[in-house]
Amino acid sequence: MRFGFLLPFLGLLCLSLPHSHAAEAPLHGLWVWKTADVLAKPGSGEALRDFATANGINEVYVSVSSRDRLTEGSPVVVLIGLLHRSHIRVEALLDGIDSDIAGQPREALLAKARAIVQFNDTQPPDGRFDGIHLDIEPHQRAENKGPGNLQFLAGLVGTFRGVRDIAAPAHLIVNADIPNKVLKGDAAQRQALLTSVDRLTLMLYELTSPEQPGSDEAKAAQLQRAAERYLAMTYDGLNDPHLAGMVIALRTADYEARIPEMLRSLDTNQTASPHYLGWAWHSYNDRLNKPSPGTPETTLGK
Repeated sequence: MRFGFLLPFLGLLCLSLPHSHAAEAPLHGLWVWKTADVLAKPGSGEALRDFATANGINEVYVSVSSRDRLTEGSPVVVLIGLLHRSHIRVEALLDGIDSDIAGQPREALLAKARAIVQFNDTQPPDGRFDGIHLDIEPHQRAENKGPGNLQFLAGLVGTFRGVRDIAAPAHLIVNADIPNKVLKGDAAQRQALLTSVDRLTLMLYELTSPEQPGSDEAKAAQLQRAAERYLAMTYDGLNDPHLAGMVIALRTADYEARIPEMLRSLDTNQTASPHYLGWAWHSYNDRLNKPSPGTPETTLGK
């Protein structure tokens, strides 16, 4: 049987595949907060791109706030094209400490998600965001502190689903940051969480610190044990084939100059897990906040 008649159809199908799904595993992410400040100086976008390529980063989470102009020629829009030309995905980073709460707090975040979709509708493929990255942290509020206190989780999942409902028709992936606390819920709670977004990014922070005694090898072994434990805990007893995969995030403050080595060790040791998608580095701003001798310190962190 000849299949030549299918070639035009297949070509159109390939062209229609969303750029956001083109990322190659393992994923290597990087947060950028206060994007307008980061990009204020000439050449800042190129410096960010060079940092990403030098460190094997293939996706960048770019914070977008009401003061970031998403218009032709604006720094964020230029950065999207610059990173895409280096085969680096770009996710619009949206944050909020109370966006899990139904009503105005949630609606404010959903409005931001709609604005990202509307922006993409006006751009050529190489000028669009590839996904929406959510950093919503209700666990930081006083009423949600304490072991086993997951009263916020249902609301958080509701917000995640709301964003995904907006993003999915526009072929945008939704990636959400989570603390390890939410993985200690029961099977039903974890199932709801893992089906609310496309990816989850576990903030595996504060396992150690540069001041803590111990060799680099011991700290790397501690990291691998924690990663394995949380990957197993997350998916324990769940068989749904459509569960979100997991990226594991580390922060500079915990490892300082050793963080690239620690991130690479995650790929070396965790790729056997079918749920492990890669790592993410928090954050590019930490690098900018380390002043040269005699230079006043900046404050570009979250």
